Amino acid sequence: MIRLFVGLELPSELAERVAALGFGLPGARWVSARNLHLTLCFVGEVDEGVAEDIHHALADLSLPAFAMNPEGFGMFGDRHRAHTLWLGVERSEALDRLAAKAVSAVTLAGVRPDGRKFNPHITLARLKDSRPDRIQAFVAANAGFTAPPVAVDHVALFRSTLTRQGAEYDVLERYPLTRL
Repeated sequence: MIRLFVGLELPSELAERVAALGFGLPGARWVSARNLHLTLCFVGEVDEGVAEDIHHALADLSLPAFAMNPEGFGMFGDRHRAHTLWLGVERSEALDRLAAKAVSAVTLAGVRPDGRKFNPHITLARLKDSRPDRIQAFVAANAGFTAPPVAVDHVALFRSTLTRQGAEYDVLERYPLTRL
């Protein structure tokens, strides 16, 4: 069995810059720069044959490249008990279409995706017992964060390996989008 998801890699300059924000919040388990990504479709555990079917379905994607815009910080959970801190990505028709095509490719391979509504974001940290005021202070202190648009010229199939320190992600294959 192999644990997979379809997503977008971040340019190393942006990943390093975002990862450098990862301090000063007790109870946060920060995602390393090499693991920062945007998930389009979580697949879960599948056998090697199904993984191969997903690969072939993704290889047939035919969408134009586009740019995505990182914007703002937020959290999942409520302001009293947040569990995830994230960097947002501006919603766009191109990004929504790409996520829908990733879900279709996975479904075509016979896998039923988890059904969560697509919410474009980059997970920065998992939070455990982080004080709400400290989380709000982090978000406020970094509210001015800006980054240039990120070129999205390929989609990646990632393997997720669970370890005691958290998940580690490896790109198994990249699928190019057509040039702008």
